[in-house]
Amino acid sequence: MDQALDVRDAFVKGIYGRLFVWIVEKINAAIYKPPSNEPKALRRSIGLLDIFGFENFHVNSFEQLCINFANENLQQFFVRHVFKLEQEEYNLENINWQHIEFTDNQEALDMIALKPMNIVSLIDEESKFPKVW
Repeated sequence: MDQALDVRDAFVKGIYGRLFVWIVEKINAAIYKPPSNEPKALRRSIGLLDIFGFENFHVNSFEQLCINFANENLQQFFVRHVFKLEQEEYNLENINWQHIEFTDNQEALDMIALKPMNIVSLIDEESKFPKVW
């Protein structure tokens, strides 16, 4: 039974990985305009994902998205507690201080995984209902 569960998990991971690559290719086909001197340039990334460090790799996988997404959530936890909540508290207590500007990636995180409509749930939905593309 343990081996069957491992095989199932590996199979699902493979499906998600391939579906992720397919989605990236479809999005890139729709939005990427290659430089005029490279008419058939191949691109395997989406600019939005650069916030997670994807620019460091030639090819990115669904697994890498999950790793970087987890790291970005940890970073967002830090940003929320150190910047957002502290600055709100300073304002409430009328403390004289200088506002600190910071990058807030919460909207991108929400787009990837906040229910009900997000990238991860769309991948999940597409993997449940096979279609002819």
